[in-house]
Amino acid sequence: MTTSQTSLQTSHPAARTQAALDAATDHLLDLRSPRGWWKGELQTNVTMDAEDLLLREFLGVRTPRETAGAARWIRSQQREDGTWANFHGGPGDLSTTIEAYAALRLAGDAPDAPHLRAARDFVHREGGIEASRVFTRIWLAMFGQWSWDALPVLPPELMFLPPWFPLNVYDWACWARQTIVPLTIVSAHRPVRPLPFDLAELRTGRPAARRPAPGWETAFTALDRALHRYQRRPLPGLRRAALRRAAEWIVARQEADGSWGGIQPPWVYSLIALSLEGYDVDHPVMRNGLRGLVRFTIEDEQGRRLEACQSPVWDTALAMSALLDAGTPGDHPALVQAAGWMLGEEIRGPGDWSVRRPSLPPGGWAFEFDNDGYPDTDDTAEVILALRRVAHPDARPAIERGVRWLSGMASRDGGFGAFDADNTRTLCTKLPFCDFGAVIDPPSADVTAHVVEALVAEGHAGEPVTRRAVTWLLKAQEPDGSWYGRWGANHVYGTGAVVPALVAAGIRPGSACVRRAVTWLEAHQNDDGGWGEDLRSYDDPAWVGRGASTASQTAWALIALLAAGERGPAVERGVAWLVDHQNDDGTWDEPYFTGTGFPGDFYINYHLYRLVFPISALGRYLRAVES
Repeated sequence: MTTSQTSLQTSHPAARTQAALDAATDHLLDLRSPRGWWKGELQTNVTMDAEDLLLREFLGVRTPRETAGAARWIRSQQREDGTWANFHGGPGDLSTTIEAYAALRLAGDAPDAPHLRAARDFVHREGGIEASRVFTRIWLAMFGQWSWDALPVLPPELMFLPPWFPLNVYDWACWARQTIVPLTIVSAHRPVRPLPFDLAELRTGRPAARRPAPGWETAFTALDRALHRYQRRPLPGLRRAALRRAAEWIVARQEADGSWGGIQPPWVYSLIALSLEGYDVDHPVMRNGLRGLVRFTIEDEQGRRLEACQSPVWDTALAMSALLDAGTPGDHPALVQAAGWMLGEEIRGPGDWSVRRPSLPPGGWAFEFDNDGYPDTDDTAEVILALRRVAHPDARPAIERGVRWLSGMASRDGGFGAFDADNTRTLCTKLPFCDFGAVIDPPSADVTAHVVEALVAEGHAGEPVTRRAVTWLLKAQEPDGSWYGRWGANHVYGTGAVVPALVAAGIRPGSACVRRAVTWLEAHQNDDGGWGEDLRSYDDPAWVGRGASTASQTAWALIALLAAGERGPAVERGVAWLVDHQNDDGTWDEPYFTGTGFPGDFYINYHLYRLVFPISALGRYLRAVES
């Protein structure tokens, strides 16, 4: 707590809250880039760093400096039990630990070193390489540590399936689609580039794990056997044409910064696939791809690590709204400059979303610096909510294009997915290959809520698209009164997004759905006054609404309660938690991951969440108590 805050402890609570808000706002303004944007670190787990070393080994470009830095970071993230987890405080993860172990062996760590012995013991207890996920075994197969015959086949001939046919590439979510296409090339080539060591010590000799797919297991097992037979003797002309089309599809989707979709999985697999198709590392596409990874690299005293993605558009929109919620005027130079930068990030061309909506004019924003093919509804909604409150003379046309695009991206059921409309076919989720991460992009409560809030703010509350989205949200409420959070942890995030959207859309704070949400939030407030929800809630219902208090999750709960008209003890205790746990520099500590990539599998610690959401919550609280 700051000295000024300590001196105000006996003063009116609003004065303490205002001091905390001012300190946080000052800190946020200090984080602004000279060009006007904000970007916090996007922290994930060490698979990013292990796979980066394995990628460089595969391409023959790994250097001692990169290896040493990545190994130092990976070692720093190993826990006392010898494991690596997918999120802070979570259980050890088998596949993450295997990939970290392989990377450290690549860095020269001896297999009998204590830290690797501890990791190996965990791997054996959990079933060894045989029990790891398919993606991990693909990496091992590329280095001769697993048999390609024991992996599901992904034929490049998938590229010829039309968009209406089941299992075509557009049935997959955009992030999965961009990963699957290069993996079809890898699967066709079945490369083996031996490592200078063997990982036999991680095998148990037991049969490999198979992912059950009830109702489909027999059919897909038979299909996989047939594909393995075809893989041994494909039709030469068809195979060559399929590989050529897949490679052209990949090259056409490389972004200006060298990435694919601005995210790690399609990026690394695209580089491997193009290498297998004859692209030398000095080819402009490959050179641009490898060079682009530098911007995603963080190097400090702990080592060298990669961000799985970067979130400047998302972070900037949230930062702008936070400053506005805190009372910063809309003509403040920082906000006007941020709006100008944001207008330059608008996407004006078509992308893969056009396959399902071919007549919809483009508009909207993506998550990253460079991702012109994949604007998303979530970012677009938050950008609209921020831009409309800033006094920038050129904002209105972009906002209107964004609203038009958003409205056209509604799915048939009235809800909104993040990147595509009607990306709801579940057949591809049944494939033996799909044992890790979400592979489709159906509507979710948090995204739909943000879109509703943006459409209502722009005067579209009475439009059919908004009314259908509100109906979708009402139907999506969980029996306990909460909403599931697809892109944030978890029911606290979902509920924190939906309640303000419903109230903005005209649902009365006293209505049954809002009262049930308030009751759920109040029942899940921690004894210390904050809110938290462990990421294990995605797999274990016992964790729903339970976890250590965090600044971002406490803010989400407060934003919902304030929107519902609550001013009682739950709100006061939540505000007090934020004020009491603020650091001297105006921000909050938050080691816990509260962002979600793939529910149950991949999580994110957005380093700016701990600042922007508390600012919004405190600003809205002060506005409420002063009114």
